[in-house]
Amino acid sequence: MFDWEDLRYFIVFAHEQSLSAAARKLKVDHATVARRISALESSLNLKLVDRRPRAYLLTEDGERIAALGRRMESESFAVQRTALAGQDSYAGDVTVSAPPALACALIAPRINELRALYPQLSLHLIGSLGSASLSRREADIAVRLSRPKEPDLVTRKVATVPFHLYGSADYLANTAPQDRVFIAYDETMEQSPQQAWLKKQAGDRPILLRSNDLNIQATVAQAGAGVAALPCFLGDRYGLQTMPSVGADLARDVWLVVHSDIRHTPAVQAVMSFLVSCFES
Repeated sequence: MFDWEDLRYFIVFAHEQSLSAAARKLKVDHATVARRISALESSLNLKLVDRRPRAYLLTEDGERIAALGRRMESESFAVQRTALAGQDSYAGDVTVSAPPALACALIAPRINELRALYPQLSLHLIGSLGSASLSRREADIAVRLSRPKEPDLVTRKVATVPFHLYGSADYLANTAPQDRVFIAYDETMEQSPQQAWLKKQAGDRPILLRSNDLNIQATVAQAGAGVAALPCFLGDRYGLQTMPSVGADLARDVWLVVHSDIRHTPAVQAVMSFLVSCFES
């Protein structure tokens, strides 16, 4: 009989396609992932990977085992969601994934309100630019800037956030429009609507700094180093001033997303109501 934990490690490796990426996902070192894969091979008496000098590659048997493992994993997550859905109290842990700027500026400052209403409820708030998988229980509720299309997810639009070009008052007053430099996302957000809009605004003018974090971008703009494309709540929070933009304005819809299996769970409903209140204004 094989060890289920060995199979879980192998499934993550098969999905990530590298030992190092799987190790980061599992929060272990790559030697542990390699050891788990070897143990699974021994238990099954199958060669699951070809060990190359710079990479592990799945064999045909590895591909088949990974596919079966993913089905088993999917069922195990369904068991977890069913167990959560059966809870009838406002106690326990609820995990929320949200873009860091939204989590920091709009959700985190109001956590005491949730605690006052539901003192036995514990919130795990993850600031992430990626889309946490609700099917895999990476989060129970997600705050997203685009509406997901998966049929088993339930969505609710809770806000529309306008973006503007922001700079410090001194920078905008003392720098001619043609001499202004810009602050942009890095390559991890290159395909986002915000990045495309900022590049259109910048035109031929240089990009001074790139960062995946809007709070870093806002701090650089606050220091008088350039212009950033920021959501209005963040530009206002940092005391920045807007400057005229070219063409259509940018706005992003904010969506609350939950898996249909747990949407009626009291603790999940309580957190969703709290999140709605965070975005009402």
